[in-house]
Amino acid sequence: MGTEYAGTDQFRGATFQAVDLTGATFRDCDLTGVRIVSSEIADLRVSGFNGTAGRVVVDDVDVTAYVSAELDRRHPERVRLRAVRSADDHRAMWATVERLWAETIARAERLPEPAQHERVDGDWSLVETLRHLVFAADTWVGRMILGEAVPHHRFALPPTDYPSGRAAEIGVDLAARPAYAEVLALHANRMVRARRVVADLTDAELDRVCTAELAPVWGTESHPVGECLRVLMGECCAHRRYAERDLAVIEARRD
Repeated sequence: MGTEYAGTDQFRGATFQAVDLTGATFRDCDLTGVRIVSSEIADLRVSGFNGTAGRVVVDDVDVTAYVSAELDRRHPERVRLRAVRSADDHRAMWATVERLWAETIARAERLPEPAQHERVDGDWSLVETLRHLVFAADTWVGRMILGEAVPHHRFALPPTDYPSGRAAEIGVDLAARPAYAEVLALHANRMVRARRVVADLTDAELDRVCTAELAPVWGTESHPVGECLRVLMGECCAHRRYAERDLAVIEARRD
């Protein structure tokens, strides 16, 4: 294991020359404006959230549009989500989210249970991914739309850049190691709750503005109901893509 640098800005504007960064990992970092010049970048992998890493130029060729188009081709739910407008659109999109996740869970359950807790390249396991989607549902449906005062289940998993020392403030237990069956049932519960909210939607309700403190570290925010649901659906689609990617690696390992 190399040295870990966390919560620092000591490298802002730094220049690295003739430095060996083989195998280095940058997670939850701001790399805006970073330039890699005359360097060996074989097997360089860049992953932004939901396929939006920002403008990327390789050897003076802007590949941003190509990457976005290729992700849309491989994952057409991205295109459908961007087209969501009406209450009926939201219902249809949520049905797509549930169908896709049902397929992913069925794929995972064809593997032995340890695979559901297995990480690939340090990214979340399937169990951790489902816990994070519980967090997203508790935040955007439980807290924002339904106005629950204490929305987060203790197994919910915040984003990796959430300050670990403040997780207890919102009632989550980062040290928890729940069984796959527990997490699967919790995730199913949150999917059903969101389905009920979407089922009752009207076009007028989509514009209702919800105001709440998402978490003490984030403060109070205001968002229309439709935006809250689209954020949740975006999380579900993005993390399902990551889960499918990692399940393919796990399957290959076991084969």
